[in-house]
Amino acid sequence: MGAGQAGGRAGQGTGCVSGSGRGGDGGAWGPGRGELPEGWAWATVGEVAEVRLGRQRSPKHAEGDHMRPYVRAANVDWGGLRLADVKKMNFTDDEFETYRLRPGDILLNEASGSPSEVGKPALWNGEIEGCCFQNTLIRVRLDEGDPRYLAHLLWYEAARGQFARATRGVGICHLGAAKLVGWHVPVPPVAEQKRIADAVNAGVARLDVLEQKLRAALKGISETWNAVLDAVAAGTMPGVDVAAPEDHLVELVAEVSGGIQKQARRRPVDNAYPFLRVANVARGMLDLADVHKVELFKNEIERYRLADGDLLVVEGNGSPDQIGRAAVWHGEIEDCVHQNHLIRVRPGPELVPAYLELVWNSPTVARRLQRAASSTSGLHTLSTRKLKALTIPVFALQDQERLVAAAEVARARLNRAKTSARTALAHVVALRRALLAEAFSGRLAPQNPDDEPAEVLLKRIRVEREAAEAARKAARRAARTKARQASTPAPPPHRDSPALDGEQTALPLEFSS
Repeated sequence: MGAGQAGGRAGQGTGCVSGSGRGGDGGAWGPGRGELPEGWAWATVGEVAEVRLGRQRSPKHAEGDHMRPYVRAANVDWGGLRLADVKKMNFTDDEFETYRLRPGDILLNEASGSPSEVGKPALWNGEIEGCCFQNTLIRVRLDEGDPRYLAHLLWYEAARGQFARATRGVGICHLGAAKLVGWHVPVPPVAEQKRIADAVNAGVARLDVLEQKLRAALKGISETWNAVLDAVAAGTMPGVDVAAPEDHLVELVAEVSGGIQKQARRRPVDNAYPFLRVANVARGMLDLADVHKVELFKNEIERYRLADGDLLVVEGNGSPDQIGRAAVWHGEIEDCVHQNHLIRVRPGPELVPAYLELVWNSPTVARRLQRAASSTSGLHTLSTRKLKALTIPVFALQDQERLVAAAEVARARLNRAKTSARTALAHVVALRRALLAEAFSGRLAPQNPDDEPAEVLLKRIRVEREAAEAARKAARRAARTKARQASTPAPPPHRDSPALDGEQTALPLEFSS
């Protein structure tokens, strides 16, 4: 599975939880610290691995003599690593040694605007030579053991919302390296870690095949519906014999008008009315779960009130393929108006509203809308003027009704297939999580009483770390001693008597009498 495959994620959220970070069943960091199988032990991530936050990105690192690739949060997904877009920045040789990645390293998403995305991990297998990592990721490097086991476990923690419940921050939710260091995990014997990882990989591989088939089926259903929409626009629906359509300018068969601009003076106070936004309009359907309100003034409700059969068109979008998406209003909310980022197209007597919605959302008309929305400035947006100049195919009314009826039969059939595929996909997600739950309770892989117990492993790691730390301290002391000796001037030479050099001149002696 790598560290994580798609599916089984925590529920989506919009705010960070600043709680104790305790597991859902009462443990400290991580899952509940309950009974473990024979030979297993509880430990913190910091007791079995080195945990390090990546290198911070800075303009001063944007160029230099040691430009090296690095991965960031955007490269880590639930399905593993996404390495199509890998950036570079300057790392000195010392920094490279600190931040370089090695096969077996686990990378976790340190922060996200969505709590459910925090902590999602991926296993690094040396995909890019000489690669480092940014501080949007946390690196976990095992002292000893099978990194696949820990990667699966951390993925499970992220997927079931444990990391989400432990995040902190406002807007951007952070896990933090320090919190991960103290996160409790069940540690099996090393040999059993390998058996568990092998079993999880085998089980997930089978589920992956099924998931891919279901996602392909959903994609095929979507493509089939697009073909239905194009068949409506062309009048080629099977079993429906219609006369050829005529292309008409929208302004000749419908009334096109803009909406209300949201301003400070529009804050709802005395005359508040329901107010549709871009978020309420999907392609071919309305989402009315969150409808805002807006203040209207004298006679405005008569001007802006939506009528049954109005088509609401999205004016602009960051994604070109979403520009112009539309849905019909059926009077779901009384006295409702719309924002200026939605354009109202009110069909005239020549159009059946349901037909207009189908044709408008067809790939054929969508391409026309994209061309109309493009500009030399690079901005993509529509306007009432552009929509009035758009051409759409118009059939005779009775033919429109027959095309709509045939499309609704196809829609019902495709919706049943879509529901079945989504239900099956939900079962795959549940099976994946159940598989992992079995793995980390010791019920997935066989146990061997001859395996070295985890407590022995943990003790060995502690001893090796203490020895390594003692060696580092000794090396630092030796380096300091050497540095002091190098900076202290040598004392002058010491002799018992001065050395004579050359011959002494004879001096005359005088005596007084």
